[in-house]
Amino acid sequence: MTITTDEHRAHEYADLPRLMSLMTGDEKHGPAATSTLDVLWVLYDRVLRVTPERTADPGRDRFLLSKGHGPMAYYAVLAAKGFLPVEWLPGFGGYDSPLGHHPDRLLVPGAEIGSGSLGHGLPIGVGTALGLRAQGLGDPAVWVLIGDAELDEGSNHEAIAFAGPAGLDRLHTVVVDNSSASHARPGGIAARFEAAGWSAATVDGRDHTALYEAFTAPHSGRPHVVVARVEPKNA
Repeated sequence: MTITTDEHRAHEYADLPRLMSLMTGDEKHGPAATSTLDVLWVLYDRVLRVTPERTADPGRDRFLLSKGHGPMAYYAVLAAKGFLPVEWLPGFGGYDSPLGHHPDRLLVPGAEIGSGSLGHGLPIGVGTALGLRAQGLGDPAVWVLIGDAELDEGSNHEAIAFAGPAGLDRLHTVVVDNSSASHARPGGIAARFEAAGWSAATVDGRDHTALYEAFTAPHSGRPHVVVARVEPKNA
């Protein structure tokens, strides 16, 4: 019996809860991890142009996990896609494990940045997009995943304000909104980005079709943000 691409994709996705269950212990930040699972899966399965063999390719897409606290879903997706061995997962957070509570780019295959401190990823993403532009590399896309609580940090708003007028159209941001921000945004999260000249979409963060369509929507000359709404963190 021949297995189709869609069937293989569904099998891989169905295995993610098992992979995540291999990572145990304290300080898991479980809600932070599970809130990102579908976004990460759709990106790595259908959008990002990067593979385990291309992690050093200058033409690869760059994915920056700013929401680095609670990286279990990230590690599970990387394992499912062959970036790191499944056998590493049970050691998550251990003294001698490369899989720390915050990802380390020197230890985790495929990780572009060390992350976990709120508010760092999007400014780094802006710098990455500028650096690629300066090198004449116009094809690679830069993707940054942040949490809605990170918008409490002023560094993100400086990055948002810069990227729009700079026309960084290879910069993409996904905001996973699990209602954990301390401060409300007038008009909603997407409106904050739109006011700075970004293209924006707000979708159900568990709907793979909606996520894919939002991720691949055209946004000529502008950076693009997708707000992925999931269940509230404390629900």
